[in-house]
Amino acid sequence: MTLMTKFLGAAAGLALTAGAVAAEPALIYDLGGKFDKSFNEAAFNGATRWAEESGESFREIEMTSEAMREQALRRFAESGANPIIMTGFAFGDVLGEVAPDYPDTKFAIVDMVVDQPNVRSVVFNEHEGSYLVGMMAAMASKSGTVGFVGGMDIPLIRKFACGYAQGVKAANPDATVIQNMIGTTPAAWGDPVKGSELTKAQISQGADVVYAAAGGSGVGVLQTAADEGIYSIGVDSNQNYMHPGSVLTSMMKRVDNAVYDAMKAGTDLEVGINVMGLSNGGVGYALDEFNAELITDEMKAAVDDAATKIASGEIAVHDYMTDSTCPVQ
Repeated sequence: MTLMTKFLGAAAGLALTAGAVAAEPALIYDLGGKFDKSFNEAAFNGATRWAEESGESFREIEMTSEAMREQALRRFAESGANPIIMTGFAFGDVLGEVAPDYPDTKFAIVDMVVDQPNVRSVVFNEHEGSYLVGMMAAMASKSGTVGFVGGMDIPLIRKFACGYAQGVKAANPDATVIQNMIGTTPAAWGDPVKGSELTKAQISQGADVVYAAAGGSGVGVLQTAADEGIYSIGVDSNQNYMHPGSVLTSMMKRVDNAVYDAMKAGTDLEVGINVMGLSNGGVGYALDEFNAELITDEMKAAVDDAATKIASGEIAVHDYMTDSTCPVQ
């Protein structure tokens, strides 16, 4: 069956009709756009997979302003959508206010914990996956200097950066890690030009591998790395295909699985906190035909060994969200 997703623009999203099919799931993307090739697109891919397998449809809307968050949530709830899934920590406060008003509706939020009896909070151990790609960066680097470009400067992105730096230092204690953030507002997720500028600045300081954890801004990082002849590392979705032979790997954050699982559960969605990490396939690194020649057997063996030890608890990766003092820089 052809995917029958209902595309809702900003205006349409605020004028949902009452004739919607009961219990049809809905997906609200964060700022940056559905096709950001990263976080939001991973969510879309998970919803699409569910729709194609089930033959059912889902509703969706892309945020174009902060003001739309509460309106979209309430309109979807009032029209009978269930569950309602949203991507991004910025929905946290709004969902905390909205969820109690619709006790019969299930909500799922990715990247934030909302303590309400009808909410499923999905969080990821991004630091674990970032540790693995940090090891790869250090092992692939010839200069001994690698970079990190984050999106919005928030604890969540610092969590990526800290895990990455730990992985780099585990593989090469003498390595240098350069870190920069795109900005301090949500606009930081959609500024590929700034991503490109920061990448060039890091290259001028000797970086020959740069990890982008910046949403849509990361597109500029990956493009510039390819143009300048260095390696990049993608994030959230598998971005290896974007610049074959230049993207060393991608830190996979399985937002697609979180969305797929929520839609598959439907109104039976289990609420509470759901942590996705290395031990349950929530994060990892991407290896495919686009980067296979870049990953040596030695790199793969070392990273896979570390992944096993992290999953078992033998290696503890620092979580910046619980302690904002990163042990390495």
